[in-house]
Amino acid sequence: MSDPVDIIEHMFEYEGMQTAAALLSPGPEGATGPDVPARAGGRSGSTRPTRRVDHLGDARAALERITALRSRVSEMEAPRVDVQGLPTADALQPLLPGGAIRVGGSYAVQESVLLAMTMLQAASAEGAWCAVVGVPSFGVEAAAAMGIDLERLVLVPDPGDQWLTVTAALADVAQVVLTRPLGRVVPGDVSRLSARLRQRGGALVALGAWPGADVTLRVSGSVWNGIGDGHGYLTERRATVTASGRAGAGRPVSADLLLPAADGAVRPAAPLVARAGGTGTGVAGAPGAVGADGAGASRVLRPVAVAS
Repeated sequence: MSDPVDIIEHMFEYEGMQTAAALLSPGPEGATGPDVPARAGGRSGSTRPTRRVDHLGDARAALERITALRSRVSEMEAPRVDVQGLPTADALQPLLPGGAIRVGGSYAVQESVLLAMTMLQAASAEGAWCAVVGVPSFGVEAAAAMGIDLERLVLVPDPGDQWLTVTAALADVAQVVLTRPLGRVVPGDVSRLSARLRQRGGALVALGAWPGADVTLRVSGSVWNGIGDGHGYLTERRATVTASGRAGAGRPVSADLLLPAADGAVRPAAPLVARAGGTGTGVAGAPGAVGADGAGASRVLRPVAVAS
């Protein structure tokens, strides 16, 4: 009976446990328990209780509390050894610790809905359910172009002041939950939601700030391609995405992405190379781009103001 719980159960069987309240409760004639008779002790006139009080119900309740406590301790220890990663888009792998979205992890994406969509893309493509809460600007056509399975996507555009309750409920069924915080988030809510995500094998992506986020992603710069001298169509955007750790831990990491590419997908951008003569830059491998020998001409990527 080395297990503490087994020892406690053995004591229950033989009525060898009493509550402190039972031992302190007064009985008749000054006894230490109710209806406790006295008997002669080692000295004349001395008395001592001879009957053990049975509080089996209280003892079993104590056992249940101990079992619940052991379960909570196991849950608290799980994050220390849990290194399982969820399916993650190739474009995001250089920006995330371990190259993947971590089970039970929370991630904050600043402002860019498309970048937040990318956090769902790989898991959805492998058949996982995903959910989006409080993001009415989430475009289903753009999601489909990225490869997100709309048949396994739950949308709650306007949860109102119940957004946190809805987010927690969807964490039970979706592997990746994207939510926009619509109110104050307290540390206790964050802890409970993180525990639920660990139990269910999921992760949270917040569009905006999130307390204690493992990684915060933001678009730190971008240029659009496709507009000529006053005419043409926007085709793709080259964006620099920067990732910073929790509370600024570690050095920020940056990567250039096509966000989106011409086909609507998000992928790593080809490296820029210097143009002939040392002025300007072009995209390696693009039509008309400068090659290793410096020959050819490339289009200049001009920033364009787009009305929202």
